[in-house]
Amino acid sequence: MSTLVTLPVLLPMLGAALTVIGSRSARAQRLVGVVVLAAVSVVAAILLVAADRGGPVVAELGGWPAPVGIVLVADRLSALLLLISTVVTLAVLVYAIDQRIADYGPETPSTTFHPIFLLLSAGVSLAYLTGDLFSLFVAFEIMLAASYVLITRRTSASRIRSGMTYVIISLTSSLLFLTTIALVYAATGTVNLADLAQKVGALPAGLQTVLALMCVVVFGIKAAIVPLHFWLPDSYPNAPAPVTALFAGLLTKVGIYALLRTQTLIFPQDHPSTLLLVIAVLTMIVGALGALAQNDLNRLLSFLLVSHIGFMLFGLAVFDAAGIAGTALYIVHHITVQATLFLVSGLITRRTGTVSIDAMGGLAKTSPALAVLFAIPALTLAGIPPTSGFVAKLALLEAGAGAGPGTTVVAAVVIVSSLLTLYAMVRVWVRVFWGAPKEPLTDPDPTDELVVGTARTAKPMYVATGALVAVSVAIAVAAGPLSAVTGRAGQDLLDRGPYRVAVLGEGRAP
Repeated sequence: MSTLVTLPVLLPMLGAALTVIGSRSARAQRLVGVVVLAAVSVVAAILLVAADRGGPVVAELGGWPAPVGIVLVADRLSALLLLISTVVTLAVLVYAIDQRIADYGPETPSTTFHPIFLLLSAGVSLAYLTGDLFSLFVAFEIMLAASYVLITRRTSASRIRSGMTYVIISLTSSLLFLTTIALVYAATGTVNLADLAQKVGALPAGLQTVLALMCVVVFGIKAAIVPLHFWLPDSYPNAPAPVTALFAGLLTKVGIYALLRTQTLIFPQDHPSTLLLVIAVLTMIVGALGALAQNDLNRLLSFLLVSHIGFMLFGLAVFDAAGIAGTALYIVHHITVQATLFLVSGLITRRTGTVSIDAMGGLAKTSPALAVLFAIPALTLAGIPPTSGFVAKLALLEAGAGAGPGTTVVAAVVIVSSLLTLYAMVRVWVRVFWGAPKEPLTDPDPTDELVVGTARTAKPMYVATGALVAVSVAIAVAAGPLSAVTGRAGQDLLDRGPYRVAVLGEGRAP
């Protein structure tokens, strides 16, 4: 079983190498990508079942035991997020493949897209599974390098500008993360997460606070929490729809996962965090209000992405099993629905030739299927019953209402932010799908990666998007068993004992 833990990282890397070797065959590249991600999905499902039944599954790389060697750990939380992330990545890849076939023909290979896409998947898998801070840093650097290539393929001046913003902010975060790792190692002599769970507690309280705040800043930049969010609305909207969907669905959630892991394992608390509650409120409100001010559909969705990062941060700030379980459930829901909405935005842009909401109209008449594909995830994001968004928000509200007056106030902000999200989605629906149909605009830049204004879309692109909608519906249908798994995952994060015993062994994990 421990061998399986390495496969979500190794298989995409091997697949990336194979797609480079087979770069002259578009069919071979597509086959490798789909088969690799399907295999990783199966492995992730097996790891989730194994972790849920028998505790964390650990792989010691190179035969070196922790805390000296590098370990990969699949517990309930990491295996669950790995599974949903890989399923979403597979659907996005199918969408991207069909989009490329529609635009360039079935025999046109890509020298960069498939290997870089798989490399990004490997980085995400490593971030979820790693058992030490330095390997987490490596995972972030893999994701950064792959992300920059995907943003700037067949580039334009505006995309280079947004890509540079993304890279500069990410490199700043990486330097700060490397500094944090150095300080942690200097103070404790280890970077292994399970080992740090014991050794950090022996440090002076002031030093613990400084290290915890540095982790919040580092991972807060990755997760785009307010006021560290400014890079996201300028970076994501300029990329092609599959790339934006992948970034929105996965990359910010990796930052939230890192916050969850470090704050519960290394810097645990027995009461709600006032700082995180304040940041959660600001993130929810600023993101929602920013969305209402947008006429660009992708920027509107980007600001809503920021807003809902605050929902996840709220569950962590509660700092009890129910709150953390609510955050885990919300991450699963949000990975799916946010990626779906950006894929739908790509379909809308292809038909209309624009991202301007005011320049659209009447799509419910010209493309009823597209209207359905937008309506379901839009209602899910707003948390309308009985969608997965409602189930996840209800879990957060119950946790917040039972944790004290401060968290109850923030729970009220969750409701307000949800209403603002609903208003933003209704506004998009009225302007984009109602009214008289408008003629599609011509493609302003036929040489870039985005082919728009075609008033046509390959049917498989609809199928890939519909598959993600179906996953979101399945999450709502399976809310009971899924909530039970996230509940056990939340309890594991607070207990810390099973994780430390699995990584360090009985004798080294008091």
